[in-house]
Amino acid sequence: MTESIQFETGKMSDIDGVLALQELYLVANLSEEEKAFGFVTTPFTIQQLTEVINEKDLFIAKDNNKIIAYIFAGSWDFFKQWPIFNHMSSLFSDLTFLDFEITTTNSFQYCPICIHKEYRGKGLITPLFEFMRTHMVQKYPLSLTFINKTNIPSAKAHTEKLKWTIIGEFQFNNNEYFILAYDMNQAVS
Repeated sequence: MTESIQFETGKMSDIDGVLALQELYLVANLSEEEKAFGFVTTPFTIQQLTEVINEKDLFIAKDNNKIIAYIFAGSWDFFKQWPIFNHMSSLFSDLTFLDFEITTTNSFQYCPICIHKEYRGKGLITPLFEFMRTHMVQKYPLSLTFINKTNIPSAKAHTEKLKWTIIGEFQFNNNEYFILAYDMNQAVS
């Protein structure tokens, strides 16, 4: 990785760059071959980005002032506008992770994360995640997410590099997903 990479919380001036990166890796825009390298499934609008930025829940990596990666985080209240997140949060009472009682108030939805392909496999995910973690742990002790089982690069990156724990799975709209959890008090080593 180059020394020029900066980590920042998202600002309104970052919206165009985030949308451009999102378009590159949105599952609906990719061929089957391209999907094998990872993808994002949730397209965010300018209004939704504005809301996440106002909550200080968007985390950006820039190289020479160009957005090369982002992590979305947010409350379950924010994410309830998409049916899949409501479905996942309805499963919380059946899930266990460490000593946590999993609720919509002590946890947040982490993801999507998107890293430009030129920066993948170079260790960017760890410092970007750690930057997000140090901000979000001030609000929530627990993070949850889901990953499409066909998104093998994302599942491997989260379980092997970041040490997320798979705590369940579910089906939604003919897709199968892993549910993952992370103790936000644990720094990534």
